[in-house]
Amino acid sequence: MSDWVDVAPAEAFPAGEQRVVVVDGVRIAVFNLAGRYFAIEDLCTHDGAPLAGGIVDGDEVICPRHGARFCIKTGEALSAPAYEPVPTFPVRVTDGMVQVRDERWD
Repeated sequence: MSDWVDVAPAEAFPAGEQRVVVVDGVRIAVFNLAGRYFAIEDLCTHDGAPLAGGIVDGDEVICPRHGARFCIKTGEALSAPAYEPVPTFPVRVTDGMVQVRDERWD
């Protein structure tokens, strides 16, 4: 079972920002969308490029390599050249700390 991993103190993670953490060898991009936190695997399903650092447009992130769009809330692939969704992960705030975990293998 994966433990919760600290991402950043909520006070140091303002709306509109994103952070990347590694949980059990998996890169996870965590986004603050208007004070709500969401996490997706930091991996474009089109060619394996990182999504972190891509432009955030509303609740979508645009892959910086080929422009595929993914929903940050659901992981859904929204435009070509990506057709497969990216995994999403639970996020919580505990004692002021934003945390994420990979529970796929529990």
